[in-house]
Amino acid sequence: MDGRDVVRELVDRLPGARVAVLGDPMLDRYVYGSVDRISPEAPIPIIRANREMAVVGGAGNVVVNLTTLGASAVFLTVLGDDAAGSEIADLVRAHPRTTLHAVIEPGRRSTVKTRYVAGSHQLLRVDYEVILSIDAASEAELLRRLATALGEIDVIVCSDYGKGVVTPTLMQGVAALAKAAGKPVIVDPKGTDYSKYAGVTLITPNRAELREATRSPIGTSAEIAAAASGMLRRHNIAAALVTRSEDGMTLVMGNADGDPSAEVPPALHIEASAREVFDVSGAGDTVIAVVAAAYAAGADLADAARLANVAAGLVVGKVGTAAVHPSELKRALMDDARHTAADKILGVEEIAERVEAWRDAGLSVGFTKGCFDLLHPGHVSLLSQSRRACDRLVVGLNTDASVSRLKGPDRPIQRELARATVLASLADVDAVVLFDDETPFALIDKLRPDVLIKGADYTPEGVVGADLVRSYGGRLLLAELIPEQSTSRLVQRSQPPPVAKAP
Repeated sequence: MDGRDVVRELVDRLPGARVAVLGDPMLDRYVYGSVDRISPEAPIPIIRANREMAVVGGAGNVVVNLTTLGASAVFLTVLGDDAAGSEIADLVRAHPRTTLHAVIEPGRRSTVKTRYVAGSHQLLRVDYEVILSIDAASEAELLRRLATALGEIDVIVCSDYGKGVVTPTLMQGVAALAKAAGKPVIVDPKGTDYSKYAGVTLITPNRAELREATRSPIGTSAEIAAAASGMLRRHNIAAALVTRSEDGMTLVMGNADGDPSAEVPPALHIEASAREVFDVSGAGDTVIAVVAAAYAAGADLADAARLANVAAGLVVGKVGTAAVHPSELKRALMDDARHTAADKILGVEEIAERVEAWRDAGLSVGFTKGCFDLLHPGHVSLLSQSRRACDRLVVGLNTDASVSRLKGPDRPIQRELARATVLASLADVDAVVLFDDETPFALIDKLRPDVLIKGADYTPEGVVGADLVRSYGGRLLLAELIPEQSTSRLVQRSQPPPVAKAP
């Protein structure tokens, strides 16, 4: 089994991971819209808002990333006694496999970050926050709850956003509890004083954070490894995973026991895997979540780092604070020769995220559906017309079970994976999603395409979802058909002629 096989096999073990996350919570709001003109009051763009959303950010985004991977998460944090704090708590509780231990601190203001986005461009961010260390009572309560939860978790993550939850006193308490229980601690650091993280298992600074904390040159891989190695020695930290944006990651192992004769493995430099970058927001949260889940699932730090590198490459291709699904990781780990088609075959939640990213980038989305059992010129024409009507085309593909219900027990001729692979190999198709319902209405409602395409053998009134699409400003396109082209006709033609009975 080579390295890629090991990492692929690791993805299947992530749902067994149990991780405690301790850190600063935030509420991330997004206001999406378009800019058509400049304000007459000042030389600033006017955003015509058309959509808003709120997600949990900061350390809460680490929790979201963990649960999206299938892991279980215990979130220990401090919230203000305000509306934003209540909203953060509700958003966290809405995620499966999550246990929230929130200490409510009277008078504390919860952090809210509101981003205004036009197309794929963020125009403005407004922060409401007060940076204030939590009080001694909150520190003690968090440590008490962590001690209670230690028997149910494998790894502790400290996500320090510098807002006051991860205090030096709290870190000392976390390190002591973890050491006594034999639990590893992984830290996403903030600030320049890394002495507060003394004794932890792994620290994950980015390149700029490492430079500021060590005041060392970091222009080359060797300089990064040297700066990280010195930092590990000074603070008795076992390892560092330095994220380097477009240059990938560097894993540096230290000697936390202080034995000068102990052999330390050389630095591991991992090349970046991102293909298209939309937004780097929250990429660090994804990295630490994947490393923690992988380590909790029994991986060594090198394989955990390799998997985190793949996840980082995926998440920067999404708009806004995002997470990565296990199925995305598996596809990304396939051989490069298989990437183009495999990347297009998505689950319902994945295609919803991709459609949202396309739309936020200012691209129109079209949707058509069918069985596509034996691909023929009629199908090719339909898909070509569909793609010309939009920037990105999603094809809803009937599952084998639904094809049998529609066409009879002898259909489909090709299994659903084969049909999906053929469709995904076509340049006109940007994504394929399987659905098992009698109609694609629920899928259309979830994706809300700008253009709905169906063959001209239907009337506008007979197209499922047409009224829904029109209700929010979308349109229906009835594509021209090529005469005498259908899978049913092909099947009939392939049947041998009946044998005449002897008189």
